[in-house]
Amino acid sequence: MKNYRAGEKKVINAGKLQQYQCFSPALIDRDFDIEDKKILIALEEATRLLGELNAYGSLIPDINFFIKMHIVSEAVSSSKIEGTKTGMDEALLKEDEIDPEEKDDWQEVKNYISAMDKAIGNLKELPVSVHLIKKIHKILLYGVRGEHKMPGEIRVSQNWIGGASINSAHFVPPHYKDLSLLLSDWEKFWHNNFLDIPVLIKIAIGHYQFETIHPFLDGNGRIGRLLISLQLIEIGFLKNPVLYISKFFENHRQSYYDSLDKVRRNDDLDQWVLFFLEGVIETSTNSKKTFESILKMREDYEVKISSLGRKAERGRKLLMYLFSDPILKIKDVEKALDIQYVAANNLVHDFVSLGILKEKTGYSRNRLFSMEDYIKLFKG
Repeated sequence: MKNYRAGEKKVINAGKLQQYQCFSPALIDRDFDIEDKKILIALEEATRLLGELNAYGSLIPDINFFIKMHIVSEAVSSSKIEGTKTGMDEALLKEDEIDPEEKDDWQEVKNYISAMDKAIGNLKELPVSVHLIKKIHKILLYGVRGEHKMPGEIRVSQNWIGGASINSAHFVPPHYKDLSLLLSDWEKFWHNNFLDIPVLIKIAIGHYQFETIHPFLDGNGRIGRLLISLQLIEIGFLKNPVLYISKFFENHRQSYYDSLDKVRRNDDLDQWVLFFLEGVIETSTNSKKTFESILKMREDYEVKISSLGRKAERGRKLLMYLFSDPILKIKDVEKALDIQYVAANNLVHDFVSLGILKEKTGYSRNRLFSMEDYIKLFKG
């Protein structure tokens, strides 16, 4: 980006003759001149693939049955970047099925899912804004390890990343007294329709800026990545949250952090934008393949279910339920299909015989059944 300067170090007097330096980012609500042809080529490819993914998702019958798994996958990957150990299998379990030692990580993933659902459901009334991020941040930190770090409130103290103290920190975000101006600028940049900046590049720049501002005491990374999906939906690039880009960031975690650092150290915004666009390209491609695999799986399973004769119609209803909740107990089938225990038990065992479900526990009671092959599609 021509003549781009990321910001500057700012000396802060902390009292008692103590000083430290924090990074004060430059404001971004302005035009950016794109000169790197690699960015333009990547932008064209990313936009094309994202459009294909959106169209693909719109054409799939009963798309809402599959959306939950995309959100769970995004939540799991984004939370793993921050150190949680909950995987897809655990994230799909209900609270009473989680080991108490693993409940904190599980709850963080669940909070991410709740925050995403809430934000998407209210986008028309509450667009991407500082007000929105405060609301979803409060949901994100509710009842988990960051619950004492001002959930839903912009920090009023200095934070830092890495290092035992602020003086040995890897990165020190801007001073809290500068946050109001920086966040207002970030919000105006996103909603400024007079800027001639392609949407994906705008999202990339906004993500870098948000992570650099680091406005909360905890949960900044997860909020920043969650915003990517919200912005794509708000602007109309996606109808549903089917791009789980956090998987790309998780797979390339160190490169993700390094790329953000290079902007601050070297004013090299180009390499970050290119990295982000490569993430959109890879994720869109993989998401489309996942949809193709789901449709093939659905077709194969419906053929198998047709062999159940009079139970086939009930079996098709169970299959659609499984696309949203692929791990269940017999009582879940009773409730979902409004049938008695014996009928639910027989239907589940039919699904086991057909190779659609597998029993996970090995117990004779409180058994869990899983649609393993479907879950694997979201683990790649």
